[in-house]
Formats: sequence, C-alpha cells, structure tokens
Amino acid sequence: MQFDDEQDPTPSGELVLQTLALPKDTNSNGDVFGGWLMYQMDLAGAIAAREIAKGRVTTVSVGGMSFLRPVPVGGTVSCYCEILSVGRSSIKCCIEVWVKHYNRETQQKVTETEFVYVAIDDAGRTRPVSC
Repeated sequence: MQFDDEQDPTPSGELVLQTLALPKDTNSNGDVFGGWLMYQMDLAGAIAAREIAKGRVTTVSVGGMSFLRPVPVGGTVSCYCEILSVGRSSIKCCIEVWVKHYNRETQQKVTETEFVYVAIDDAGRTRPVSC
C-alpha cells in the first residue's frame, strides 16, 4: 500500500527518536535497509517502555510490517510511539516510522508495527511493571 503525499495522515503517538539515514545504512541503490529501520523502531519502543517500567525491559515480540516507501540516504527518520496497553509485566506499543526528505516540507509514513516489551530485573527475570 502506498500513500499519496496529500493523503498522508499525521503521526500517532509521541516522537521518541529521530535520526538521519546515512550512506552506511543503505543498500547499493541508496535506500535504507529494512533491518536498520526495525533497529530504530526497537530503540524507540524500548525508550518508551523503559520509562513506563521504570527500569530494564526487553523485546519479546514484533508484529508484521510492510514498507510503504523507500527511505533514501539523507532522509530524517522519525519514530513515533503510542502505548497501547500495559500489563502486569508487559508493555505493548505501536511504533510508526516517518521520513522527511531534505528537499520537502512534509514527512511521509514509511511503516508501523506493534512491539511488546517485558520488564525484567537485573538477573533477566520477568518483574512487575510497577516495581
């Protein structure tokens, strides 16, 4: 599914992470690798989940994702996080990735998916979020 520029919705959630797509993050066509985008999304989700858990968290699942458009080198990549639910030890959030090209005024949605994190103690065991 590809969005037209005029039909792009606005990002959902809070801006948690913003970075620049560099040549080292791209394939031979100058577009960012999907795995690099997933890495950025996981970082953003972990930052948000850690704030809620008040401590260490780890990723336990990632939903399926589709990429709506390529991210070129030089694009500003923004990860937005919306907390969907908080359980006894888990935190589920939706992470959206948006890109802004240096020569455009608006950003475009690239992908989104759900991440689930679990709060853990120093030994790596599950702990309640409220600890």
